[in-house]
Amino acid sequence: MTIPKTLGLPRMRNEAGEKRVFLPDFVQFVASLGVHISIEEGYGSRSGYTFEDYKLANPLVHMVSRQQAHQQDVVLILRSPKPEDLKMMKSDGILFSMLHFPTRPRRVQRLVEAEIKAISMDGVANDGDIRLIENMQSVAWNGLEAAFDVLEKRWSGLVRPDNKPIQVLILGTGMVGKYAIDAATKLGNLERNNEHIDSGGPGAVALSVGRNVTSHPQTMQSLMSQADILVDASQRRDASQPVIINDWVAWLPEHAVIADLAVDPYNLESNPSVVRGVEGIPQGSLNQYVFDPTDPNWDKTVPASINSRHRRTTVSCYSWPGVHPEACMNHYARQLEPLVEVLFERGYDDLSLGGEYFERALYRGTLKYFLESR
Repeated sequence: MTIPKTLGLPRMRNEAGEKRVFLPDFVQFVASLGVHISIEEGYGSRSGYTFEDYKLANPLVHMVSRQQAHQQDVVLILRSPKPEDLKMMKSDGILFSMLHFPTRPRRVQRLVEAEIKAISMDGVANDGDIRLIENMQSVAWNGLEAAFDVLEKRWSGLVRPDNKPIQVLILGTGMVGKYAIDAATKLGNLERNNEHIDSGGPGAVALSVGRNVTSHPQTMQSLMSQADILVDASQRRDASQPVIINDWVAWLPEHAVIADLAVDPYNLESNPSVVRGVEGIPQGSLNQYVFDPTDPNWDKTVPASINSRHRRTTVSCYSWPGVHPEACMNHYARQLEPLVEVLFERGYDDLSLGGEYFERALYRGTLKYFLESR
């Protein structure tokens, strides 16, 4: 059994708008476990943090190069490192990140070939198969906030021309879908909702549907033709098939906004392929998450073989929680603390389903468990 003794915190370089970093309080918590922490130079600077904010005169916290941060026993980074960054890791290193094994076959192959001991945050789950590292609430609220922002620019005070409530149609009734109901009925923002109530605004109505409705075109045409916002919060059994084909998008009113909360990627090279839940919509990022139908970037994110003829303004972000980065990272820190403690107590190789609660959950997120379970 090899117990890890060091932690590396490299910067995320996915896009300029990405400002999420683990915060100083979390770093000090890990250091309290006796772990040496190597922080890449410049870590947190986009959010106004300095190395001194992280170190706090703690001799276990060190500033290092990017390569050195990747060569620690455990590398902790929220979004998956790029292939060139994976090459910096040592072969027996532990990568703890959002890795999405089921929909990223090429990533799985790279990890296996590099002999990296990976733990996917999105795979860490309790005995009831409920994820322990997630921010579904922020996914729903931040996505709906963006969608209502678009409508508010068209309708002052979010009052429709006919003075009727805004109609929100939500695809999916899982965890994200449930939060989407709450966010939709509160206009995506509590402050805005309170002002709307004070002014006597007509409000919003949310309707959620599942597979037993989305499989009926006639019913969907009736529902979509009345929707001001269409929310994709679906979790598909078959990611190679969209829930809403592009021809159905034409049923939405011209002013309608599509809020993409599922954010599955286009991955046509995998077998089976992976497509978006709503066919033909773009995939956004923290750099750009609002796309109007004439946006030139639309075609840059949608493969040419995908039908995107019918378009409506779409809000989509690969990392919706990152819209409000500090609140997001405080949330993740609370969830990660007990799991990180187990990882530095047990290591990777001895994790098993026979351990305590958090050990079992952590094991379910490992690459070896994923490969054994396929």
